[in-house]
Amino acid sequence: MDPSTQFIVVSILKSLVEVAGLFLLGQGLLYVIAGQSRENNFVYKLFQVVTRPVFRLARWITPKVVIDRHMWIVGTLLLVWLWMIFTWLKVQLFLQLKA
Repeated sequence: MDPSTQFIVVSILKSLVEVAGLFLLGQGLLYVIAGQSRENNFVYKLFQVVTRPVFRLARWITPKVVIDRHMWIVGTLLLVWLWMIFTWLKVQLFLQLKA
């Protein structure tokens, strides 16, 4: 795969991580704002659907000792690390394209 195609793929993956992070942030804000009625909130349910793959991956990579209540921390850290990795890759590929 040529560097320009790699750059595009990494850019798309980085964008997906950013979107997932924003949905996770929105879900967290609604968790605080809506309180107990969040389960009946359409937007909160939509955020749950979008962030479900993040939490599934977080559950898959963590040992069973970590309880489900802490998965939001693991999911957030996972997205932060992925964002940092994709940002680094994007910069490296950009510098390779400009050389």
